[in-house]
Amino acid sequence: MMHMTFYWGRSVTILFDSWKTDSWLSYFLSLFAVFLFAVFYQYMEERRLRLKLLSVAKAAPPPSATETPLLFHKLRRRKWARHQFAGAILFGVNSAIGYFLMLAVMSFNAGVFVAVVVGLAVGYLLFRGGDEDVVHVDNPCACA
Repeated sequence: MMHMTFYWGRSVTILFDSWKTDSWLSYFLSLFAVFLFAVFYQYMEERRLRLKLLSVAKAAPPPSATETPLLFHKLRRRKWARHQFAGAILFGVNSAIGYFLMLAVMSFNAGVFVAVVVGLAVGYLLFRGGDEDVVHVDNPCACA
C-alpha cells in the first residue's frame, strides 16, 4: 500500500517495484544513492548553465545597460548552433533527473526526502556556490 503522508521507516519502494528496501543496510545504501543522484543533478545544472554562458559570451558583444537582457538574447540570432543542441540535451537530461528526484520524494519516506534535500544543498555548495560572481544582471525588476 502506498503511503500518502510522510513516514519514517526502512521499508520503502523508490521509483521502481524492484527498488525496495527491506533492511537497514539496503535502506541506507538507497538513501546514499538518492543523495548522489541529487548531487549529480546540481553538477549537470552547473554544466548546462556554464555552456549557456560560454555560448552567449562567444556569440555576441555584451548588451549595454539600456537593453533588456532577456529580450537581447532572443533577438540577436536565428541560426541553430551546436551549443544550442548540446544545451537542449543537457536540459532534457537535467529535467529527467529532476523528475526522478521528485518521484523519489513522492515515496513519502522522510529519509528519502531528507537525502534529496541534503544532496541538492551539497551539490549546490560544491558546484554552484560561486555562481553569484559569474552571473550579474542589473535589472531593478524583482520578477526578472
